[in-house]
Amino acid sequence: MAQFIPRAVFPTQLSLPRSYFLGHHASGLSKMKTMLSSIDIIIECRDYRVPLTSRNPLFEQLLSGRNRLVIYTKRDLGNQGHFSDRQREDIIRDWHAPNPTLFTDHKSKQDIKTVLNFTKNEAIHLNNLLGTRILVVGMPNVGKSSLLNALRMAGVKKAKAAFTGAQPGITRKIASSVKIVEKDEEKGIEAVYLLDTPGVFVPFVPDAEAMLKLALVGSVKDTIIAPVTLCDYLLFHINKQPGGQDLYKEYCHPTNNIIELLEGVCRKTGRLGKGGVPDTDAAALWIIQRWRQGNMGKFVLDEVEEDGLARKMNEEVAISVSQARKQKKQEQMARSKAKHAATI
Repeated sequence: MAQFIPRAVFPTQLSLPRSYFLGHHASGLSKMKTMLSSIDIIIECRDYRVPLTSRNPLFEQLLSGRNRLVIYTKRDLGNQGHFSDRQREDIIRDWHAPNPTLFTDHKSKQDIKTVLNFTKNEAIHLNNLLGTRILVVGMPNVGKSSLLNALRMAGVKKAKAAFTGAQPGITRKIASSVKIVEKDEEKGIEAVYLLDTPGVFVPFVPDAEAMLKLALVGSVKDTIIAPVTLCDYLLFHINKQPGGQDLYKEYCHPTNNIIELLEGVCRKTGRLGKGGVPDTDAAALWIIQRWRQGNMGKFVLDEVEEDGLARKMNEEVAISVSQARKQKKQEQMARSKAKHAATI
């Protein structure tokens, strides 16, 4: 039998949407701007599996110069405890220095305790008599509400205060402040309050592959990109992992053909339509959900390299210049049309 060779590149997807910037994203960002004067600390959440792709330039503009903690959520879905995982985290910490960086699994009590201790130390340092106010920001479905609920339970032993869900858009408005640390006069700690915010998507995604990554981790609704296409991109990454083909061997032999895999899943799990026709869309969504839960491999989609952040920032500048030129051209066309209409 010929040796299986995974695809080196994923086929270009020219027809994919390149934005998911919705109305409540814009209004949420606008509201955040008006609140910053009363906020002491910013916690920005990013998805551990896409440390570069989940960076939002809108937050970089909004939060420039602010006291900020970057938290990479869902660490348990991308870290297997290997030496390479520790190297990756060291590089990411260097990206954000001197700002502190934490990596969390919301199910880990130790991780949540680390975040709580950070907020307590900051509260002591700030010594605000009215308490410390923290604003949590991030891309859609990055884990902000889950973090808030975990901190509230660990800090004040109260039930969750924010709704969570598998799809983005659960939080659409900035919530009222939620207490996560009680006042402690002996330790000199005033109460700490946390405000959840709606996820804000990037205004324009630089390329189709970035859009696939954000869709795969759940930052856009599953209806935006065809499930089979998205699952094909997941298969591309699974096959690149050491022993990746073992993750789906009960359904199919090693393959680069997504239809072969999906039809195998349909036969094995009974996802068949009328006349026994495989329901490939249902099978694709099932595989994607299994991966999101950590049951179809745990790996990072972005290439994390020392100069990765610098290259990402240069890309954002290039996009900003391109968008500015496009906007200027549109304005010129609009003025020209208006001038022409006035002469008729």
